[in-house]
Amino acid sequence: MIINGFFTDKCSGSSGCGEAKDVICGIVDKLRADTLIMGSHSYGFIKRALLGSVSDYCAKHVKCLVVIVKHGEEI
Repeated sequence: MIINGFFTDKCSGSSGCGEAKDVICGIVDKLRADTLIMGSHSYGFIKRALLGSVSDYCAKHVKCLVVIVKHGEEI
């Protein structure tokens, strides 16, 4: 979810083709978003090192607030 105007109800959804990290960062820049909210699989260190982490990449490369929601346990 990409939010423009944090305290308003302006939220945007979008889709694109390519590597997820590049598409997400590009859309955030294009929309000049205030906040990016994204999920995380909560992989361990080794799995994250091998596969990479889209949420980690986006958090380091976008110019807005990033909220990462961790994957929770099923009830």
